[in-house]
Amino acid sequence: MVAGVTLADVAARNAAFAPQKPAIRYEGGCLTYAAFSARIESLAAALSQRFAISRGDRVAYLGLNTPDELVLLYACARLGAMLAPLNWRLASPELAFMIGDAGPKLLVIGGDFLAHLPAMRAAAPSMAVIGLDVEAMAAGAIPIEEVIVEAQRPAPRQAASFSDPLLLVYTSGTTGRPKGALLTQEALHWNAMASAHMHGLTAADHVLTVLPMFHVGGLNIQTTPALQIGATVTLHPRFAPGATLAAISADRPSLTVLVPATLQALLDHPDFAASDLSSLRVVATGSTIVPEGLVEAFAARGLRLIQIYGATETGPVAVYERFDLPRARRDTTGLPGVTVELCILGVDGHEAAAGTMGEIALRGRGLFSGYWRDPQASRAAFRDGWFLTGDIGCVDADGYLFVRDRKKNLIISGGENIYPAEIERVILECPEVGECAVVGVPDPRWQEAPVALVVPRRGAVIVPERIEAHLRANLARFKLPRRILIREALPRNAMGKIQHFALKAELTAMPPVEVAISSEPPPPACE
Repeated sequence: MVAGVTLADVAARNAAFAPQKPAIRYEGGCLTYAAFSARIESLAAALSQRFAISRGDRVAYLGLNTPDELVLLYACARLGAMLAPLNWRLASPELAFMIGDAGPKLLVIGGDFLAHLPAMRAAAPSMAVIGLDVEAMAAGAIPIEEVIVEAQRPAPRQAASFSDPLLLVYTSGTTGRPKGALLTQEALHWNAMASAHMHGLTAADHVLTVLPMFHVGGLNIQTTPALQIGATVTLHPRFAPGATLAAISADRPSLTVLVPATLQALLDHPDFAASDLSSLRVVATGSTIVPEGLVEAFAARGLRLIQIYGATETGPVAVYERFDLPRARRDTTGLPGVTVELCILGVDGHEAAAGTMGEIALRGRGLFSGYWRDPQASRAAFRDGWFLTGDIGCVDADGYLFVRDRKKNLIISGGENIYPAEIERVILECPEVGECAVVGVPDPRWQEAPVALVVPRRGAVIVPERIEAHLRANLARFKLPRRILIREALPRNAMGKIQHFALKAELTAMPPVEVAISSEPPPPACE
């Protein structure tokens, strides 16, 4: 196969047109497009020469948002390799599972997350480790600057092209284990086209990125589209409401993405009323149902929120509102984007008429190509080329989408997806638990919060503190149930399956009076 155009070539083209234009601003520093492209080529050469990274290999990243995460993404594109950005909010066992599943040759890690390194090394003993900072280097990781300086440029022209998988993004699985969704370079290209249409994005724009780039929301709604079109990105390591408001006032970005939990954090911050938000054309939001109160609160400051509907598997830009169109409909997430087709499938599997509820299905070249090493799940995700989202909604006569329910049993808390089956799997490891169910209940700050209901084994006594300790050792903090409630039995249907919807309705309408252990609330999705 002859090497084709890659996303690294797109970065090089932008450098040729505007070499001194800022590509990435970060903590007072600036990486021009010329420097960005040069660093991509040097890192790609180092990955190839020192670590034998080539087409199809995986490279994992565990760290806060940094320019080098983006450099690494495009360096992988140059080589036809895949980047697996890991959620730094996860617990060591969760990260170890992903490392064992992905089988990366190389891990790039920040010093804040070295506590996870032993578990990840055990999952992939031959994996090399590059450190992003002094702390990681002190722990024995190879310094990234040393790797880049020693590289012999140029990077080899390997048989890489737009058709190669580039992102391996893990999404929580309904079976209790995460699955790795594969997004090709081409998918990112088409995603960027949709983003440009959604935002009116041009090279003159300035994007503020504060959401974590281990999520496709932080990475692909605005950040990679901006870099592909030649705009400027100001990058924050993580979300902090005060720093975000200060950056909007001082740096004057034209675009940013925030989930409802972070929007609420801005509203609650004492600097919100005095902050100058006038540079922002719009703020994109999504990941969960957006409360109308948030839309109205930002509108009162003259700021338009535009909604987006998508998933890890859709890139995520799929259905959206446009920046320049009036908000004539409440509760809609917009129209299918310019690169995506949308279909509502009825119970008979055929397309439903306007106004009829059904499963939301999507099709387009910006969608994922399947799940990593899971052909069964990949086949189940599609029907006749349509990706089955599992979400329920309808479209009106003009094609606007209204999402009416979320994926079965899915909990979205502070912008993070939480699948009950994953928490249930960990709870059932406790020998005193006979059965359990986890459901989401409304939460005034996080939209939803998980609650666990457990039934003891015959003759056993459940100690909630012991279950909570086991959960804390194996799951990320944002997944921990707010309450652990002990029950004699759980409702089941005729097939013997636990009726999560019945439990959810009960807990929502009449919160239980029994007292149980409460865990800490989750931070915002980008904290």
